[in-house]
Amino acid sequence: MRIIRNAEEGRRTLLARRPLEIEELPMEIRETTFRTFGQELAPDEVVRRIIRDVREDGDNAVRYYNSAIDGAHTPELRVQPDEIRAAYDALPSDLIEALRFAADRVRRYHETQLRGASIDFQHHGLGQVTRPIQRAGIYVPGTRAPLPSTVLMCAIPARVAGVDEVYLTSPVLPDGTVPPVKLVAADIAGVDGVFKAGGAQGIAAFAYGTETIPRVDKIAGPGGLFVTIAKRQVFGDVGIDSIYGPTETMIIADESANPELVAADLIAQAEHDPLASPILLTPSHYLAEEVAVAIERQLRGLERAKIARAALENRGGCILVNDIDHAIELANEYAPEHLCLCVENPTAYAMKVRNCGGLFLGEASPEAVGDYTAGPSHTMPTGGAARWSGPLGVHDFLKKIAVVNLPEDEMEELNRAAAIIARAEGLTGHAHAVERRLQGR
Repeated sequence: MRIIRNAEEGRRTLLARRPLEIEELPMEIRETTFRTFGQELAPDEVVRRIIRDVREDGDNAVRYYNSAIDGAHTPELRVQPDEIRAAYDALPSDLIEALRFAADRVRRYHETQLRGASIDFQHHGLGQVTRPIQRAGIYVPGTRAPLPSTVLMCAIPARVAGVDEVYLTSPVLPDGTVPPVKLVAADIAGVDGVFKAGGAQGIAAFAYGTETIPRVDKIAGPGGLFVTIAKRQVFGDVGIDSIYGPTETMIIADESANPELVAADLIAQAEHDPLASPILLTPSHYLAEEVAVAIERQLRGLERAKIARAALENRGGCILVNDIDHAIELANEYAPEHLCLCVENPTAYAMKVRNCGGLFLGEASPEAVGDYTAGPSHTMPTGGAARWSGPLGVHDFLKKIAVVNLPEDEMEELNRAAAIIARAEGLTGHAHAVERRLQGR
């Protein structure tokens, strides 16, 4: 792990947020693109064509791209009840119980969140009412790493918000099935239906609907490059929760921190993706050196060591700071997805944190537990979006409706002022609409 000796160099390097430019797609993806479209295409154009075809040819287009891109034969796009029953039989009982335990934690957290998210009021003829959206689509990536935790973290907030219909779509295995653990998680989360459609075709199907897959009001959930591009392209025709990039974890630690735990937490995030950003801020030279040694030791024999090492080399490292207040200043500038305070009395510093997706206080609250069983959704803002947004939650599935029911005794004052402003804007039709009400009094 590289150690950067001062904050200014850290700002120019680790904290600079280099754009995730696509220099060259992997050969496997380029070959698939050529085989599917007869020519090499940029990712934006690949997604544009997939969306067009799904809009025009519905289920047939989804089946075609499931086969051409994922190599999966999917004559039936909707997962049937017997597939879900078989999924339960395929899983060990302790995994099913762990999923139920996690689901209960996520549900209870969001039930508490709901009480603060749905604030309705009526005051002097003006008000606000909160309504859930009617239909939500959850996209959950992954087959080899099927991410049942993401199913829970995205679907349960929608269910708690009161969404009428919650659907899920997923890429499929070569045999045309959705991984059993993902199906069980969807059933536990209360999803109304699961569909076999990965990548851009899954996003397009939710955005525009097909014969089998319903059109939804909003799409939520993370995904890879083509899913991200698809969400951008369909936005406006359908709502989206956010655009998610590679994961980020920033740990602020002082000399009281256990270097073995700090190293383990950095590796836990680094193993997600070679483009992940595992960053340590500390005023302690000794801790920085000990963490670097611990990382090398812990990477040995780790199943995803190659990925973790690439992340640590590409976008990870340690920045030495003056003190913990200085570290928090840098963290607020960077606005990480996850911010972990491994310091003495972390609650004393918590109020100084302005920008992060999730705040983890102390070594007993590791971000890895937040990924699974803590309660808040692990679908959090990346790329600096924590400066203006927060984790996926019930609020993402609720909308506010303004209510205007004005009292008669205020009619003249309101209408006269409105007519003056309307005429100043050149909108005489607006002025006439309010003046006619004054004429009738």
